[in-house]
Amino acid sequence: MTGSQLPLLFLDVDGPLIPFGATRQQLPNGYPTYRSRHYRPRGDASPLITRINPAHGPRLMALPCELVWATTWMHDANDCLAPWLGLPELPVVDWAEPSPKDEQNGLHWKTVDLFRWAAGRPYAWLDDDITDADHAWVEAHQPGHALLHRVDPRHGLTDEDFTVLDHWLRQHQG
Repeated sequence: MTGSQLPLLFLDVDGPLIPFGATRQQLPNGYPTYRSRHYRPRGDASPLITRINPAHGPRLMALPCELVWATTWMHDANDCLAPWLGLPELPVVDWAEPSPKDEQNGLHWKTVDLFRWAAGRPYAWLDDDITDADHAWVEAHQPGHALLHRVDPRHGLTDEDFTVLDHWLRQHQG
């Protein structure tokens, strides 16, 4: 199966890959930190990069999809995060200016751009800011061919998230 027949998986970074926002009561010892076999952060890298579990890289690569960065990190995701996770360079969504009309309707500023980027291909989107308005808009424009999966930013990607993704992506292979 070629890459163009696989569903897309749009990856946000802050929240899904870099967990944040838990209280001291929820995580009394703070967030776990990791070391990567593939990459050592440079001095100018985000100090939060060590919160990213490098084991997510092989798990993401094993999913039946084409991975795409959908993050404000933009191309820095390939410079800093891909090596940390052991991922190849991935395509990056370049963002258009959000429409004030979309913002008034409660849409996330990424929603329409991801729909356009997918160009009719099935896609899954991992983000911590997905709302009911985003679900309704995508369902009206691409029914049944998109999975908008909200990740709890306090925990980042979990085994349950990977299970949901794997199941949905296998159902939507070309």
